[in-house]
Amino acid sequence: MVIRKIDVLSAGKIGGIIAAALGLLMGLFMLVFGGLIGSLAGGDGGIFALGGGFAAVIILPIMYGVFGFIGALIQALIYNLAAGFVGGLRIETE
Repeated sequence: MVIRKIDVLSAGKIGGIIAAALGLLMGLFMLVFGGLIGSLAGGDGGIFALGGGFAAVIILPIMYGVFGFIGALIQALIYNLAAGFVGGLRIETE
C-alpha cells in the first residue's frame, strides 16, 4: 500500500482538532496549578491566577487549534510535493 497524496483540508482539520485538544489540556493544567501557586503567594494572587487559568482554558484551545490547522496544512502540502518526487510513503500491512 502506498500513500501518494494526502487531502490537505482533511489533514488540516485533524491537526486542528488534535492541537485544540492539547490546548484544552494545557489550559486545564494552567487553571489548576496557577490557582494553587497563586494561593501560596497570599493576598489576591490566587484570584488573579485563577482568572488567568479560566482565560487559558478558553484562549489556548482556540490558538492551538488555529496553529495546528495551519501547521497540518503546510505539512500535507510538503508531503504531497515530496511524494510527487519519490512516489509516496510505502506501508506494509498484514
